[in-house]
Amino acid sequence: MSEQKKHKTLEDFRAEIDRCVKCGACQAQCAVYKTLKRESTVARGKVAIAEALLDKDLPLNDRFVLDMSQCLLCGSCYDKCPNLVPTDEIVMAARREIAERKGLSTFGKALTGIIKRPKLMDVLAKSGQRFGSLLFKKVPEHSGLRLRFPAPFIAQDRAIPEIAKTPFRERYPAKIAGDADKPLVAFFTGCMINYTYPEVGEALVKIMRFMGFPLVVPKGQGCCGLPAHAAGDAATVDQLADSNVAAFAREDAVVVTACASCNAGIGKHYRDMGGNYAVLGEKVVDVLKFLVDNGLVEKLATLDVPQEAVRVTYHDPCHLRTQGITAEPRALLRALPGVEFVEMDGADRCCGLGGTFSVYHYDTSLKIGSRKADGIAASGADIVASACPGCMMQLQDSIEHAGLSQRVCHVLELIAARLPE
Repeated sequence: MSEQKKHKTLEDFRAEIDRCVKCGACQAQCAVYKTLKRESTVARGKVAIAEALLDKDLPLNDRFVLDMSQCLLCGSCYDKCPNLVPTDEIVMAARREIAERKGLSTFGKALTGIIKRPKLMDVLAKSGQRFGSLLFKKVPEHSGLRLRFPAPFIAQDRAIPEIAKTPFRERYPAKIAGDADKPLVAFFTGCMINYTYPEVGEALVKIMRFMGFPLVVPKGQGCCGLPAHAAGDAATVDQLADSNVAAFAREDAVVVTACASCNAGIGKHYRDMGGNYAVLGEKVVDVLKFLVDNGLVEKLATLDVPQEAVRVTYHDPCHLRTQGITAEPRALLRALPGVEFVEMDGADRCCGLGGTFSVYHYDTSLKIGSRKADGIAASGADIVASACPGCMMQLQDSIEHAGLSQRVCHVLELIAARLPE
């Protein structure tokens, strides 16, 4: 399928770069700029730097690499840009240029070397679970684990989720029966649901059974490729995309994601790649939007109301917010019996994860997360719900660092907990 592959170069973005009028509207949207207050961290600064590289007014040196690494790829600047300059895509093109001319970073090589080898991922995950007590110490029960000893690339005071004893995709047969008159649904699990948050996948299965949808979980699927996009590794993106296209091509089904980042990875980015990748990308829909569109809000209204209510707030993952998927999760939470939904200040602000950003720039990530923690505390909520496992990990880490007691979970988990067994 190599003739179908298409990753734009910086030169391909020349027209979009020229559309930037340096108005500064992006400053109000960029979490990194608000934290560091440096022009090179905001969208117009990055566009100017990319333009200077194209015009050979700037070398591709270590400072250029640093500036292009200081981006969350959240898309907030594009979302609010009056000229719709796709700075996140320009940054990814710049990172591909860096990788091509200077090679991948040490962490980039390690990361993409793992995610493109599913069997290796399985081995590492099971080894990590088996020796978890030696490698990690338990922090408060709802928060996760912390490293006992220093390890490459991971901050020692970071709270991370525990690796699942059994990956999600090993827990179910490839196909789960449903009503004959309902269309088939295919579940793209992504890495974090498969290895660290299998309870989210369990919740999705329970909800689909409640709704009567037959479900398929293709065994040949792997990583969506977003980490490789962020690293600038186009070859690994292509390899993963080929595997996923092959895995899902066997099924005539709508493809649901329960991870906002995966939704962007196999949705938006596959559509941009064209060919068979775009065919798969066009089938992709966030599961919360799918459930609202298929009547789950109305069904939830018929459930029994539990005796005890819980106060819940919601964090908007950037990869859903920038697609306009904001009303659907709130509609589901408001319809849940026994849930008092409250908005928090800054619900639409990035949590600071940004995938590899939080590895390279953990101190900055923590500062961004602390502002999110302030909003969580002020909301008075017991639970913070979201729709992205990456955001869930970052939110729980921010809560832990702020000394708060809230628990983070996926919207699907809250829904499944209210359904009859």
